[in-house]
Amino acid sequence: MNSTPDYKVSQLKKHKTIATAFFVAMALIYIAMEIFLRKYPATWEGYVKAFSEAAMVGALADWFAVTALFHHPLGLKIPHTNLIEEKKKSIGDNLGNFVVENFLNQKTIRPYINKLKVSQYIAEWLEKSQNRQKLIYEVSLIINNILQKSNDEIVTGFIAKKGEELINNISIGKTLATALQYFVDNKEYEKLLNYLLSKAKFYVAENEDIVRARVKKESGILVPGFVDNMIANRITVGIANYLHEIETDDNHPIRKEIAAQLNNVIQQLREENKWHDELTKLKNGLLSKENIQKYSSQIWIKIKQILITELSNQNSKFLNYIDKNIVEFANNLKTDITLQNNIDNWVRLNAYRIILKNTNNVGTLISNTVGNWEGNELSRKLELEVGKDLQFIRINGTLVGGLVGLVIYTITQLL
Repeated sequence: MNSTPDYKVSQLKKHKTIATAFFVAMALIYIAMEIFLRKYPATWEGYVKAFSEAAMVGALADWFAVTALFHHPLGLKIPHTNLIEEKKKSIGDNLGNFVVENFLNQKTIRPYINKLKVSQYIAEWLEKSQNRQKLIYEVSLIINNILQKSNDEIVTGFIAKKGEELINNISIGKTLATALQYFVDNKEYEKLLNYLLSKAKFYVAENEDIVRARVKKESGILVPGFVDNMIANRITVGIANYLHEIETDDNHPIRKEIAAQLNNVIQQLREENKWHDELTKLKNGLLSKENIQKYSSQIWIKIKQILITELSNQNSKFLNYIDKNIVEFANNLKTDITLQNNIDNWVRLNAYRIILKNTNNVGTLISNTVGNWEGNELSRKLELEVGKDLQFIRINGTLVGGLVGLVIYTITQLL
């Protein structure tokens, strides 16, 4: 259906013309009957005259009523005409209250809110590759634009300030103790120990020549070479075997000794002031205000460059990683009923709260919008929307008025 302003104007003119044509027709019939009756008195012509006469009255009355809504009839400022323009503030208030009371109440909106299933729509939408690419592209543009226009000094200052607050509010000794305690309790240190033992064992086995050269250097001049070689071999094999024993035996004394030493260090970090003083000096040196500012600047510039590069390349690993995670989320959302219910219930609850919380604001918005329109503009808008249908009132008024006049004339003649 065509809803352009030009089309509405043409339709309004068309129906105004039709309604006016009915009035003109009744006027011509009335004049004809008046002339005819004066020359040739008859019976049926009187009925036609009565019909046309009453029809003209009905047409004029309804023309006045319809016109008075939007304009001053014939430009005459008759009281209670041009009602839309004169009463636009009241119309806005009444329209706002009508919408709020009849459309935005609990009883009306609850059935629609309960039918919301956003999760299913989101899952189906995200499943389509073109939608994901569009989403990622738009978000990338926004983030890229923010990064490009960001003030590096302000961001760096913010990072430095928060970093300094964090460092000043934490105890390095206790923090290190907690981290070490985690590694000891979960035996994470043994992974590092096993790695070092494996590398050390391999290094010793591969560098027997170094051991042999060292033994020859330290032995006497009278010691035969084969003896030095045998001693070097024994030393190499012995060290390698010993490292292998530590590596394969979870209860080896060396392992227990390392764990005991780590626990001792943890206890010292938590209780002894010596560590506190040393760590404070280290913190004041490496983590001074100037250094934090420098580190913050370097970190931010590096992160910014990486993000801009990754966001500018549609085939970057970063964007592909995001796309992969979106696909996983969509699949989970489509199959996980609990997740669907959680999302849908959250959306319904918050939509319900927001709508009810802002119903008065909606009414005020409608009222202010209508009230702030220019009077002529408001009248024109409403006339274009409903004026065409109101012309049928003029047409009906013409016909109904004529019929009423005919009935009255007929009863008069009968009496």
